Amino acid sequence: MSFEQAYKNYLIYASRRHKKQSFDTIDQDFSKHILPYFIGKNINELTKLDIINWQNIILDLDFSNNFNSKLYFIFNSFIKYCIFYSYLDENIVAQVGSFRKKVEVKRHTTYTLSQFRKFRLFLNNFIIKQFFNFMYFYGTRPSEAMALRFLDLKHNYIYIRHSIHRKGKRELDTPKNQSSIRIIKINLLMLFRIYLLKRLYIKKYGSFSMDYFIFGGPKPLAPTTIDRYKEYAYNRANLPSITQHEFRHSYATRRIHKNIPIDLVSRSMGHSRVSTTLDIYLHQEKNTTSVFLN
Repeated sequence: MSFEQAYKNYLIYASRRHKKQSFDTIDQDFSKHILPYFIGKNINELTKLDIINWQNIILDLDFSNNFNSKLYFIFNSFIKYCIFYSYLDENIVAQVGSFRKKVEVKRHTTYTLSQFRKFRLFLNNFIIKQFFNFMYFYGTRPSEAMALRFLDLKHNYIYIRHSIHRKGKRELDTPKNQSSIRIIKINLLMLFRIYLLKRLYIKKYGSFSMDYFIFGGPKPLAPTTIDRYKEYAYNRANLPSITQHEFRHSYATRRIHKNIPIDLVSRSMGHSRVSTTLDIYLHQEKNTTSVFLN
């Protein structure tokens, strides 16, 4: 069987076992960084040298260690599938092993409270401003914040139970993992800001539905729109560039510097393990751009 045909069969198998967004990412990465190097080969004629040569090409592209590990995991999963369905007898990808790791310094841009307030001054769209207020002070993933609807608000509690596809039809999906389904208590100021958003939508659209997105109204905010306002604001404020996800990093770093127990920080962020929070925010803290004051 050809490598391409085995992969087509694997796609059917994988599509039934992964969330759509995860499946799309797997297919995209495999089709771009694995499949082209093995087109024309029979799956049962692959050798360890083929795998090593592929790894050398990927290493020359200078991807991050995390991305290389992701490619290895995807390839290894495909090979395991091939063994299960008797296309292969042995796992040569596992025998070769994962990529050699390079020394890399991971850096996250994070904003102090004073920096965030300066950034916020240049957000001239009220909906976008409240989106970033929520991200900065409650540390959700961008896809989780975009997915929030008014029906997810009960008194002063927000129920995080969906994420949204950042591309395509922007469909609602389940969060990243089971631990990501959580309840966040919001303060009266954030509750008032959400009330003002509701009044804005009533005035703008002449109606209101609990299905409206808190940040967007009838439709969720588009990531490109958010990025456009974000880039304008940090440039005008003369601040370091920052990604949407790094507002989540800013939340975690502030909480840790306030001596909030790490397990509470981890639960509020929807991490499945405390070790994930420790690895990202404590072990890498010395490499962050901003210096936080207690």
